[in-house]
Amino acid sequence: MTFDYRRTHRCNDLTKSNVEEIVTLSGWVHRRRDHGGLIFIDLRDRYGLTQLIFDPDISKESHEEASKLRLEWVISAKGKVRPRGEGLENPKLATGEIEIEVTEFAVLSKAKTPPFSVCDELTETNEEIRLKYRYLDIRRGDIAQKLVMRHKALLTTRNFFSNQGFLEIATPILGRSTPEGARDYLVPSRIYPGNFYALPQSPQLFKQLLMIGGMDRYFQIAPCFRDEDLRSDRQPEFTQLDIEMSFSTPSEIKKLIHDYLKVLFKECLGFTVPDTIREMNYADCMEHYGTDRPDLRFDMPLVRLDAIAKECEFSVFRDQIEGGGIVKCMCIKGGAEISRKDIDRYTEFVGKFGLKGLAWMKRQAEGLQSSIVKFFSEPLLKEIEAQTKVEEGDLLLFAAADESTVNQAMDHLRRLVARERNLIDPNRYEFLWVVDFPLYEWDKDENRLSSVHHPFTAPHLEDIKNLDSNPLNVRALAYDIIINGFEVGGGSQRIHDFQMQEKIFKALKISEEDLKGKFGFFIEALQYGTPPHLGIALGVDRLIMILTKTENIREVIAFPKTQKASDLMMRCPASVSPGQLHELEIETEPKEITWI
Repeated sequence: MTFDYRRTHRCNDLTKSNVEEIVTLSGWVHRRRDHGGLIFIDLRDRYGLTQLIFDPDISKESHEEASKLRLEWVISAKGKVRPRGEGLENPKLATGEIEIEVTEFAVLSKAKTPPFSVCDELTETNEEIRLKYRYLDIRRGDIAQKLVMRHKALLTTRNFFSNQGFLEIATPILGRSTPEGARDYLVPSRIYPGNFYALPQSPQLFKQLLMIGGMDRYFQIAPCFRDEDLRSDRQPEFTQLDIEMSFSTPSEIKKLIHDYLKVLFKECLGFTVPDTIREMNYADCMEHYGTDRPDLRFDMPLVRLDAIAKECEFSVFRDQIEGGGIVKCMCIKGGAEISRKDIDRYTEFVGKFGLKGLAWMKRQAEGLQSSIVKFFSEPLLKEIEAQTKVEEGDLLLFAAADESTVNQAMDHLRRLVARERNLIDPNRYEFLWVVDFPLYEWDKDENRLSSVHHPFTAPHLEDIKNLDSNPLNVRALAYDIIINGFEVGGGSQRIHDFQMQEKIFKALKISEEDLKGKFGFFIEALQYGTPPHLGIALGVDRLIMILTKTENIREVIAFPKTQKASDLMMRCPASVSPGQLHELEIETEPKEITWI
């Protein structure tokens, strides 16, 4: 007999109001218990759990077959809804007041024993195993809930921008390789052997071309690809919310994003985003936090002590100052209790970022105490206390090196200390606009200027006069939105004058050949009447990370890559057949990959 497995309800639908109804449920065997002749099955789908009861007095045949059921088998069951016995209710379940008295059921699919427990989300499982069997990991529930949040956030996003008059327009995936900061993923052409498409790092040029085309309000939830070293908040393929507007100003787009975040956080979390978002310029971010994406959920700013270091007798500090380095300090409130062993651990930690050591002082009742205090005069110690605002029971940690090393090491140390000392409220959200970025930075390896954001970013009008004479002091009309220490989005006013765009390209030492070959079409397009325009791109995956309170980007993507950019489930990248390579006129010697 063919069993009709079409469900009448989902596994979180039924309550006491459904008692006496005949229903059909379908799902996975979550748990199985055999109690004195009665067999209990917790049936699971993505919505929840419902308890099934197999009673030999109701259906001997179903009871006998139920004794053979195993975890993760897919079944469909028909029966009557009845209330659970008094005292047997489960208040943790939406369906905890009822159970289904099964009269007939069918096994739709059997399952092998899973490589890890699917019914227990709390069981620690190696991430590589979870990624190899990602479909089972999704079935456990936690990843599924994050994907539900992702859907909700994207639906809210589309509705918001559509209501604001924006058009969702898709841009090409196969394009031309252009320098945008990271390596491109290349796709060989069969029709044009020896030539390659590039997967887009962003839709940057396309969205600007759409502005030239008169589509004055564009958005796209765009797939993007970057061949770069990965970390916990990066993937080789990612999704960004891409936005571009004509005839608007930075203040208008910042208000637009502020309004969007208000709607997004209210819809997804019930959280009210403040009516004002703090703004901080790039220089202040770097000075006080060592990063352009500071986490403002906790205090503990960095304090520069160059003048004091220059006057002290501590050779480590003085040598760094004389060599062009800097000295910064971080005050850990109540940190005097931190052991020397932990300070040594912090020292080892910052060594990963190139910092050779940490100096320290503890503020005791009698004053600052440390093996290096003897190298500082009393007035200098008083000045340290004044500038760091150290109090009794606090710990000061000092870093001395070149500015880049100090900033990077102390930024990471600041975050580590905050996590370990529980200074971060997980239910708090701190929003920040970072502005006034430099337009250029110096690339030591290439011995030339490079763009801090991208070469289409407009300079501050008042700084244009310095483009030739003092380019490193030119500020960009750029803005980043930071949430809880994550750079969630970045944007800028674009260059809409072709002569200015050519000038920027030349300052970046892009050759005439590359200029014509890679950007000639764009320079030409700028000459056909380009409106002033600006835009921003927000990282969808990072937004979902924040909404779901995870710091691992792989948790919010259905089928992510590992930190080494491999797919353990599909076992890719992988070699292809000689025939495929022959069609592309490519010869290669593939390296063997060892899979778990």
